Amino acid sequence: MADIIALRNVSRCFGRVVAVDDVSVTFSQGERVGLVGHNGAGKSTLLHLITGSLLPTGGTVERTGVNTVFRTRNRTDIRCVQQELSLCANLTVAENMRITFPALRGIGWRRVAGAAIGRSLDEMFPGHGIAPDVLVATLPLGKRQQVEIARAFAVLDDEPALVILDEPTSSLDRTGAEQLFKYMEQFVANSGSVILVTHKMDEVFRATDRIVVMRDGSKVADGRTTDFSFESLVAKMGHALVGKPDGERKRKTPKQTPPRARTQDTAGRELIARAGEIVGLAGLAGHGQTEIIRNILAGMSSAPRKQKPDVALVAGDRRSDGLFAAWSIKQNISICSLYRLGTSIGLDLRAENNLAREWCEVLQVKCEGVDDPVMSLSGGGQQKALFARALASGADLILMDDPMRGVDIGTKRSVYELIRQEADKGRAFIWYTTEFDELLECDRVYVVRNHQISGELDRDEISEENVLALSFGQ
Repeated sequence: MADIIALRNVSRCFGRVVAVDDVSVTFSQGERVGLVGHNGAGKSTLLHLITGSLLPTGGTVERTGVNTVFRTRNRTDIRCVQQELSLCANLTVAENMRITFPALRGIGWRRVAGAAIGRSLDEMFPGHGIAPDVLVATLPLGKRQQVEIARAFAVLDDEPALVILDEPTSSLDRTGAEQLFKYMEQFVANSGSVILVTHKMDEVFRATDRIVVMRDGSKVADGRTTDFSFESLVAKMGHALVGKPDGERKRKTPKQTPPRARTQDTAGRELIARAGEIVGLAGLAGHGQTEIIRNILAGMSSAPRKQKPDVALVAGDRRSDGLFAAWSIKQNISICSLYRLGTSIGLDLRAENNLAREWCEVLQVKCEGVDDPVMSLSGGGQQKALFARALASGADLILMDDPMRGVDIGTKRSVYELIRQEADKGRAFIWYTTEFDELLECDRVYVVRNHQISGELDRDEISEENVLALSFGQ
């Protein structure tokens, strides 16, 4: 198959920071390439170089053998679904098509755009239930993800030659993810090419033909997927496997510890999280898990600024619900801890600095300093900052709304261990996740279906079969 794009000895620097260092890699027609590496390994910068939204500071980017310097707006056949969704919430699904396809104009352009995105959604996600004229703001996160992905594969004037998917399943349930992978197979069979960036190792082995591994800005491996094992791939990424990856832990949760949270669904079924418990929320995406978390958050008493908060949230949609984008890393971490950082004359800046540095060290946030803008962090680094904020707050109840989106496997393991340690100290966690492996870290799991609790599973009952059965009402 012919090459679509080739990077030759490409480097990209941001001041003194070398984000991509002398990388050579080629992407050809008819292949699914997994691009993997820990947070901060240089994957996102490499994607920007491929799409042309960043220019290299060294080396060349070649298109079919010709050295090219291009911008994204001039290439409609190379498309990218970024980890942070780019849809405009105040526009309809059809109107969002014009962002990717500015040539859509004139009388009836919305009808043309609606037909194109509708076809793409139908082909990729059968039974999606998304109307082209609906406002994006009214869609749950999983549906927005489907729209973003379908837009990248939509056909108007040009068919896509290369589609880059950066953590595309982070908000999809298993059904949506499987639909995407099946469509990817059809796409590459027709000479298309896909670059899949994911931290989910099962997806790498399920949905790619070739794997490129990045570490500290360099390419450290490039080979057929069948040439890697789980252990060898993790080792190439620079992570050591410590303990079991499937949450195999033996701990007894006291049944009579005080409840940290208690709520009911619309049918009167009760959800309780006690001190020392890690309670999971499962079920198909968009069935009300996030709403349960928001209701608990809204129902907890609001403590004055001088008192410890009762509850803290780790948001999954960090751009909309978590980060203060104009603030520094330090300010984002300390905002829920101001009650213990104040003095009689104002904020103790040294204590604030020490707090942020301590939690950056605990969670291994990769940055030059805590005064750096929070948006300078990688996606995983931003998510760690939200974890640091919640854990530093001292709150007895931590709510987690699918918080591991875009976090690498090594960081996940360390966060899992940290959650266990904090639970052993008496904190309670309510954890909504779309990843089954994370449910195995929980003491109990409530399965949610149609905004109601369809069942409760104790630790020894948590299995994929039981979760799916309750998710579909069996």
